[in-house]
Amino acid sequence: MKESEYPLSVPIKKLPPNSRGQVRYRFVVDVGIDPATGRRKQLTRTFATLKEAKAEYARITNRREEGTFVPPNQINVNEWLDQWLAMKAEDLEETTIYNYRVTLDRVRGRLGRIRLQELTEEDVENWMHWALKHGRVRGDKAGTPLGVTSVEMSLARLKDALNRAVTRRLVTMNVAQHVTIPRRARKEERKKKQEVKPWNVQEIQTFIHGVRTERLYAALLLSLMGLRPAEVCGLRWEDVDLEAATITIANTRTRV
Repeated sequence: MKESEYPLSVPIKKLPPNSRGQVRYRFVVDVGIDPATGRRKQLTRTFATLKEAKAEYARITNRREEGTFVPPNQINVNEWLDQWLAMKAEDLEETTIYNYRVTLDRVRGRLGRIRLQELTEEDVENWMHWALKHGRVRGDKAGTPLGVTSVEMSLARLKDALNRAVTRRLVTMNVAQHVTIPRRARKEERKKKQEVKPWNVQEIQTFIHGVRTERLYAALLLSLMGLRPAEVCGLRWEDVDLEAATITIANTRTRV
């Protein structure tokens, strides 16, 4: 049976020949409801052969019934990261969102303009290897390697954002899910990193004696006790009990 003799099942339609005499086949299929408007979302596809049209129609309708169909969209990586950060801002502190933005800025330059649905695992791997060699983009050290921890943080945030994109049915899968920092890169960084030895008791005593008259003596002393800078900056007088010689860590303050 010739292709032109195939019985056309609705909604696949045979289009009149175009200016080149080519016959094409088109269908329109419902792919869900637009949550913003409540209206049906429809997808129109056109193919050169009836066989291709039937195969694609079957694939779309089967995935739609399974709840796994993802309609095409034009959202790029930058646009989705902006949307994802806006959603996260409702639940996270401003300083945390700021840190998220900084870590994702390392990704945007090379991946940001790629359509979200066209992003591949290879794209993410190429970015990771580039970042480990040339990823620093600020200051006098621009173009030098980013540390493994910095790259790993950016990769983790990208994975989080892509997971949410899967949930929102913007993409079928998280292409960054299985991208990891190579073990060799971790070993090389450990070799280059100089081990910093902590002060011994005598060195600490010498330091304390030398800063007794400094305005920030109390803050320096608290830092030596193990408090983080944000915890020291967040202390209030009501958190200090001079009689019991105790302090309560209840707040932090971070400079953005």
